[in-house]
Amino acid sequence: MHALVIDDEALVRSFVATILRDDGWQVGEAESAESAFERMNDEQWSLVCCDVMLGGADGFQVLRRFKEELPDTQVVLMTGNASALGALDATSFGAYDYLMKPFGVDELQSLSSALRERLVSRSRHRFVHKNTTSPTFSSDLNLVGRSEAFIEVMKLVGRVAATNLPVLLTGESGTGKEVVASALHRRSQRESKPFIAVNCGAIPSELIESELFGHARGSFTGADRDRAGLFEEANGGTIFLDEITETTPAFQVKLLRALQKGEIRRVGSNRMQKVDVRVIAASNRDVGKEVEEGRFRQDLFYRLNAVTVYLPPLRERREDIFPLADSFARRVWSLNKPVGFTRESLRLLEKYDWPGNVRELENAVVRAVALCSETVRPEDLPEHIRRLRDESQVEEQSAAIEALPKEEEWPSLDLIEGRYVARVLIHTGGNKQAASRVLCVDRKTLERMIKRHNISNVRALSHSPRAA
Repeated sequence: MHALVIDDEALVRSFVATILRDDGWQVGEAESAESAFERMNDEQWSLVCCDVMLGGADGFQVLRRFKEELPDTQVVLMTGNASALGALDATSFGAYDYLMKPFGVDELQSLSSALRERLVSRSRHRFVHKNTTSPTFSSDLNLVGRSEAFIEVMKLVGRVAATNLPVLLTGESGTGKEVVASALHRRSQRESKPFIAVNCGAIPSELIESELFGHARGSFTGADRDRAGLFEEANGGTIFLDEITETTPAFQVKLLRALQKGEIRRVGSNRMQKVDVRVIAASNRDVGKEVEEGRFRQDLFYRLNAVTVYLPPLRERREDIFPLADSFARRVWSLNKPVGFTRESLRLLEKYDWPGNVRELENAVVRAVALCSETVRPEDLPEHIRRLRDESQVEEQSAAIEALPKEEEWPSLDLIEGRYVARVLIHTGGNKQAASRVLCVDRKTLERMIKRHNISNVRALSHSPRAA
C-alpha cells in the first residue's frame, strides 16, 4: 500500500515517512501541495498525510482535490495550530483523522494499523462510490476552541454530520449544545434546508404537541385555522429539540412514531403526513438515569441515542477560555474601538470554574468590555470573579507564613545585626574603614557596634580564611 506524506518541514515529513515505512508502507514525499498534485497519478495512493499550513495551497485544498479525484484515498490532516472548527471541517469534508502536533510514534503506529485493517477490509467488500458533492473549506461557523477535549468532540461531530442518524447531545447547561447542533446541520447535505431550534422546556406540556406537529381547525378553543407545526416547517432539514427530558411520556410516544415512521399527525386531524426531518436532541440531565427512574421512555432513548455527543464543561477545557473570551470581545469591538485583557484579568478568567459554562463566560466578557476603557482589568469583571484575586492573595500569604521558620528559630534583630557586622569585618579582613563604607556608617558608629555586640579579636579577622 502506498502513502504520500506532504509537509513543508523536512524534519516532520521525514519523521512521518520513516514511521510509515517501518510499518510496511511504500512512502512518497512532497514538500508542497503543488508537488503533491503533480504526483497524484504516480501511484494508487491509499493514504495521504498532509500538513494543514503549507506554503501555497493549504491542507484543506489537498483534502478536497484528493477526495474529488481519488475518493478512496484516506486523508489525514496534521496541524500544529489545532482548532475545533478545523477538526469539524476536516472530518466533515472526508478526512480520516485530524492529528495535533506534536504527535508521537505510538500515535502514528496506531493510526497506521487501524488504516491498514480498514483498507484490507474494504478491498474484500469493494463497492462503487460516486462523489456527488464537492465540499470546500469554509470557516463560516461560530466554533471557537483549541483544547484537545473539544477538538475530539468536533472530530466526532464532523463524522456524524454527513449521516441522517439522530444525535443526542449531552452536557451541562451553557456548554454550546445549540451551536454544535447548528454545526451538524451546516455540515450535512441538509444545509440548504431549514434548521429549527426548539426549547422543549419553554413550551407548556399541553401545547408542545400542537407546536411541533401542528393542529387542525377547530381542534381546540382558539384554533380558528389549520396550522403547520415545526416538524413540517423543518421538512427536508433539521429540528433541534433542546431539553428533551422536559417532555411528558404522552408526547414522547408521538415523537417516537415521528422518528420511526417519518410521519406526524396534526392535533385534531386523522390524516398522517410524511415528513423528512433529521432530529437532534439535547439535555443537561443524565438521560440514562431519567430512563431508569421512569421519567423518559426507554424506546425513545434508544432511538435518539444512535450517536451521543458529550460536550465537556468549560472547567474541563480551560485552554478554550481565552480564545472564547477574545471572540466574545471582538463581537463588541465591531461596535466600538478594540480592547485587550490584562494578564491578571486573563488569569482570573482561567481560574474561575464557570458553572454556567460558555454562556456565563460570554455574559462576563460582554459586561467587562462595556465597562472598561481600552483594556479589561480585574476591576471590570463581575464581583464573584474578582473575589478570586483576594482569595489567591490570602492563599499566597498563608503559604508564605507556613514557609517561615518556627518561632524558636527566629533570631532577634540585635543578634542579626551583630552577625552581619562580624561578617562584614571578615569580608574586609578586619579593615574598619572599609567595613564602615560597606555598612554605610561612620567609624565611631562602627566602634560602638563592635563594642555592643562584643565582637572581639578584630585583628584576628584579617587572618581568617575569607580574608586570605
